[in-house]
Amino acid sequence: MRPIPAYAVVVILAVLLAPIAHAQTVTLRLAHASSTGSLIDQAVLRFAGEVSRLTAGKVKIQDFPNGELGDEGPIAEGVGSGAIDIGLGGVVDPIDPRLNVLALPFLFSSFAQVHAVLDGPFGKRLLTMGAAHGYHMLGFLDSGFRDFADTRRPIVTPANLKGLKIRVPPIPVILQTMRAFGALPQSIPFDQVYTALQSHVVDGVEPELRDFYDQKWYEVVKYLSLSNYIWTANYWYMNKARYDSLTPAEQRAIDQAVADTTAWYRGQLGAVYASILHKLPDYGVKVNKLDTAPFRAMVAPIYKHFAELWGAELVASARAAADATQH
Repeated sequence: MRPIPAYAVVVILAVLLAPIAHAQTVTLRLAHASSTGSLIDQAVLRFAGEVSRLTAGKVKIQDFPNGELGDEGPIAEGVGSGAIDIGLGGVVDPIDPRLNVLALPFLFSSFAQVHAVLDGPFGKRLLTMGAAHGYHMLGFLDSGFRDFADTRRPIVTPANLKGLKIRVPPIPVILQTMRAFGALPQSIPFDQVYTALQSHVVDGVEPELRDFYDQKWYEVVKYLSLSNYIWTANYWYMNKARYDSLTPAEQRAIDQAVADTTAWYRGQLGAVYASILHKLPDYGVKVNKLDTAPFRAMVAPIYKHFAELWGAELVASARAAADATQH
């Protein structure tokens, strides 16, 4: 009997061992800056459970909340480099700065309008923008509508913001908009905001309602002015090479779990917002709803600036998509 050539042995072993390698558990690290127990963190845990169920435990999601792997910018960079597998956050310049188009001021007026745009052609277009830079865009979770919160007095008119040091995330649209309103925007890492407010390094914030509550900023900021002046996304994205390395069945499981989790998350928003607004007066927070007309009158230069930066067609398409879904 002739001996089996060495190259044939290698081929045979590869064939025999392939099912074993395929059966190995895949662990994906998911990082975000939201606090443990927040709605975002609940969504992540729900997503992890769904992925595990759909893959019979072959794909596991490891949750890193509270900025444990860095603030939102470093998380995005980490996913791009492959150091982190999946990220959630609103800072997306490392992916593609044009994704910030959704944060243009007063683009949206309701969650129903936002979700119609995200689920339509324009939202699908945005999800293609990360591939050239090494990202597979999974979807969107609402960060939500943003308001004004001040340590000294209610915000009623743009004049009340003039000269105030307001903490903002490092999102260019928000920086430019706050400057247009006369404020002095300060980019401070998310996990340092409480201390910055407490020590009066900044005068206020422009928070999304759940962050205001989850991070207990209400302990040091007693005036909340509801404006819904900007809606921001928690973009959900994955390292493209890592996604591409999964089997087709595993990819389908990830995609299905994203869709299921997104639907669940959207269903929670109204009740969570209502609950927070009900609780805040118990902590001594005075809540007012302001007339946004004077603020809206000041944002045309913001649209002009970013149309020049990102392309007039993109900004016009965002506005057209929002207008078409106005309720």
